Amino acid sequence: MSDALWPYLIVILAGFLPNEAFRVAGALLGRRVNERSEFFTWIRIVAVALLAAVVSKLILAPPAILAAVPLWLRLASVGLGLGSAYVARRSLLVGILVGEAVLITGAWYYGP
Repeated sequence: MSDALWPYLIVILAGFLPNEAFRVAGALLGRRVNERSEFFTWIRIVAVALLAAVVSKLILAPPAILAAVPLWLRLASVGLGLGSAYVARRSLLVGILVGEAVLITGAWYYGP
């Protein structure tokens, strides 16, 4: 095997295959799980809270180059993304694309 292909083999062996094994195991074991149980409701609530915390941190205390984007623009991109997702029948893809487009366009226009 040529020297250029070794990194790809390592990525497949160390990253992809173990992940696939756990995904298959989760799919097989998950068939017997009751999604409406209190435990999984709690897990879903915690996951949403963690996601909200990460998004809030990115908006209010942004890292690196995102700090150069004005706060009002970061808030506007989130608001327009959420609004467009709601208007587009709760489409996550539409919300992400609109929010990113607003943020990237505004950062380009108002950027350093």
